[in-house]
Amino acid sequence: MKRPSRRGLSNVPALVHLSEDGGSQNSTEMAHESLAELAELARSAGAVVAGSMLQMRDAVDPSTVVGRGKLDEIRAEATAIGAPLVVFDRNLTPVQQRNIERSTECRVIDRTQLILDIFARHARSREGQLQVELAQLNYLLPRLAGSDKDLSRLGGGIGTRGPGEQKLETDRRRIRERVRRIGQNIEALRRQRALRREARQAVPLGTVALVGYTNAGKSTLFNALSNASVLASPKMFATLDPTVRAVRLPSNRRALFSDTVGFIRDLPKSLLAAFRATLEEVQQASLILHVSDISNAHHAEHDAEVEKVLRELGVDARPRLRVFNKIDRLEPDALAALARGNGNVYVSALTGSGLDELLRCVDELMPVDPVVRLRFVVPLSDGRTLALVHGLGKVRNSEIRGTEMQIEADLPESLARRLRLDMAMKQAESPARAVSTDAPHEDKSHEDESHEDKPEDERDEQTRDEQTSDARGTARRK
Repeated sequence: MKRPSRRGLSNVPALVHLSEDGGSQNSTEMAHESLAELAELARSAGAVVAGSMLQMRDAVDPSTVVGRGKLDEIRAEATAIGAPLVVFDRNLTPVQQRNIERSTECRVIDRTQLILDIFARHARSREGQLQVELAQLNYLLPRLAGSDKDLSRLGGGIGTRGPGEQKLETDRRRIRERVRRIGQNIEALRRQRALRREARQAVPLGTVALVGYTNAGKSTLFNALSNASVLASPKMFATLDPTVRAVRLPSNRRALFSDTVGFIRDLPKSLLAAFRATLEEVQQASLILHVSDISNAHHAEHDAEVEKVLRELGVDARPRLRVFNKIDRLEPDALAALARGNGNVYVSALTGSGLDELLRCVDELMPVDPVVRLRFVVPLSDGRTLALVHGLGKVRNSEIRGTEMQIEADLPESLARRLRLDMAMKQAESPARAVSTDAPHEDKSHEDESHEDKPEDERDEQTRDEQTSDARGTARRK
């Protein structure tokens, strides 16, 4: 299988951000935050940022994005710091990318290509690698024309047809064929994942998906809840392939927790389409844990971006629990000011603070296989039922009466159906047992009456026999 391309980024890129909202204070702060996020993305791709540049502009130049004068400034800055690569904090069209490369004499990539490079580095499973390669090929296809010098950058008109254009068409045809095959392979993997999901759904286990902005601490929280060993790194998109683990809830039920890829602002729709099979874990979840980094001053904007992606996935109406992570980074005064009891959960995945409260809330909100409280009687000889009740339920009271054990327990509804426990057995005594207790006495009384009547019947029969024998003797004498 062909691995996704990991053509390394330059170790010293220059970053460029363009803001279209004039020069207001709010737009300036958001521009600096976005530029800082781009720098973090570049570092996650293995680069060392050499410099950055910010431009406030009323409108985007349709040809060069930033204008000819700013391009000359970018070229001079890149030459001074020795940066052969320029990263733009926006998505560039193929024409814009070519125009900027010609003016700056540097290699130019946009935000989408930078994210794709990070995905290619972190993809481990076959499904993840195929999805990254599909996204890379779809990104590369419209940018083939004139991307290399050996492809003869020929224009239209008479006498411009040549071998370069034939090679371009051959490359396009090969890419389209590869895209078609990758799509078929991903669809086959999606069907296999659906079959495994159906097998899990045969056992009534609720699924919980952890979603949130990238670098919000989802993987660390997932490891703390499930004792897993998923890679937890401060780098963005450290977790790409979904991981599913079973977690025991306070009611003794089990739930499947899924760690998913992190979201980011302006996430290209092509990436969402490529990772459709992976994001199905979110679409099939019974409960969504929206994890936020409360120590980040801009976590409200990050939460809004996550909400936008969830709406695009069609799961914005799914039951959801807000989890604010990294409370260990807050000052004591800020930690004391948090509004408790508002339906949100405040945890620290690193120190373990608040994890018990989180599991309790998940247990209460889990809509699958609800817990019911029952009172029932089990024979002491039925060790299997006793083991299931104590292993999968929460016994609140038990009492041995003779050869039986009377139990009051909280059990999953599926376990109650599996053990055929009648829901009406919530009373202290079973009406059926009372009936069964009275029945032998009624039968015994009938038996006693029959025993009392039996001697009289025998005496009457004996009298009739004597009378018959006397009549026969008299007839013989005559």
